[in-house]
Amino acid sequence: MSRASTLSDVARRAGVHQATASRALNPASRHLVSKSTAERVLVAARELGYVPNGIARGLRTNRSHTVGVIIPDLMNPLFPPIVRGIEDVLADEGYTALLANTDNDEQRERTQFEALVTRRVDGIIMATARRDHPLLAEAAHRGLKVVLVNRDTERADFSAVTTDDWLGVAMATEHMIGLGHQRIGHLSGPPGLSTGSTRVRSFRETLHSHRLDAPPEYIEVCDAYSEAAGASATRLLLDRAPELTAIVAANDLLALGACDVFRERGIACPERMSITGFNDMPFADKFHPALTTVRVPHYDLGAEAGRLLLEQLMQPTHLTKRLSLPPKLIVRASTAPPYDANTSTSNPA
Repeated sequence: MSRASTLSDVARRAGVHQATASRALNPASRHLVSKSTAERVLVAARELGYVPNGIARGLRTNRSHTVGVIIPDLMNPLFPPIVRGIEDVLADEGYTALLANTDNDEQRERTQFEALVTRRVDGIIMATARRDHPLLAEAAHRGLKVVLVNRDTERADFSAVTTDDWLGVAMATEHMIGLGHQRIGHLSGPPGLSTGSTRVRSFRETLHSHRLDAPPEYIEVCDAYSEAAGASATRLLLDRAPELTAIVAANDLLALGACDVFRERGIACPERMSITGFNDMPFADKFHPALTTVRVPHYDLGAEAGRLLLEQLMQPTHLTKRLSLPPKLIVRASTAPPYDANTSTSNPA
């Protein structure tokens, strides 16, 4: 059996010093050599079938060049583009993302967290943050590099990349008001999450700024961001407040569950009930009717989170940064002016 090629073999084939070959093969240091030299080294490595020894490199640098990415629900369509953004940025610097899915289970999250720490990841990007999150205190105690993405926490000592949840819900609510709706309900996300807490406060304040009411019976708190939770909450909401003409949902899956209930009860959307979502997840434009929603730049959220973590890894002393990316209202067919039985142009179900 022939021996495996070594870094020395690659350097000899490319006609460069071994240190130069090492820099050219590492994406994080490739910029330190000329483009032509780097290409020559890469060609030599391919010809020789050279595979870098990540373990040996980790021993030299005291880094594993891996990053843990903890997400709450791999089946939720908004997380794959976030993960893709993280992976693309990390790969450019020679890092590999290790994905851990928690299924919104706190014990599973702790198990995954410990597994990533055991594997000596250089840092963690966490999309599972709750407003009060014990694991973050533990991470800080251990000196781990952590960046939060999509969700925030009450702690100010972690960098975070989120979208402007307040602005997004305000735009959706303003859209409903602009169409003429005055009796508007809200499907709120879990209050223990920054997204749920911020979005329901924005909903209330936006209505208040237009001198409209948001009584308790117009707001239903969902225990999860899921279609099933949205359907269950919508049934309760409509039973309690049948006079509603519009619903602002805290995310697209909740809106999808609401649409299931509309069909179940023979409520035409948008003729008798308008609805908006939040996220503009894949295929939201294929809903029936196509969903008016707030578009969140999920790929950019992941990419910025990756960049923030790399900054922490490359700069021993760094400042905590909190980035808020702007959302955009996407108007589709699920919203319309409220039905008026006294007009001849209305088309009730």
